[in-house]
Amino acid sequence: MTVMLYGLGCRSTKKARKWMINNQIPFVERDMMEEPLTVHELQELLQLTTDGTDDILSKRSLPYKTMDIDFDSLSLLELLKIIHQHPRLLKSPLIVENKKLQVGYNEEEIRQFLPRKVRKFQWLKWKMEHLQPLEG
Repeated sequence: MTVMLYGLGCRSTKKARKWMINNQIPFVERDMMEEPLTVHELQELLQLTTDGTDDILSKRSLPYKTMDIDFDSLSLLELLKIIHQHPRLLKSPLIVENKKLQVGYNEEEIRQFLPRKVRKFQWLKWKMEHLQPLEG
């Protein structure tokens, strides 16, 4: 299945795009500013999170800090509608494949999108290069 890369054009999104290209991972990129996630798509993303909206909501973003809204008092539907209207409230990038979700760019975690055979090969190669045989 193809990896979806939802981004806001930030440095982290650019790093994720470059990593996907360098590792020959097929992906579809979607600029969330040009094409915001729908409420339904946001609900689907939330199913992949551990801590719900806390995982995807960027509390350090300018919109979050400047909007005169008590986000904690909103119903989930109200919050998702606001996020749809203000995509910069989301962390970026959001990388999705099947049941896998990565929020933000993390050089170690993004490896989950490599095919299993590639991960295994890279692990064996690393072992060969870094582990010394026991002298007997």
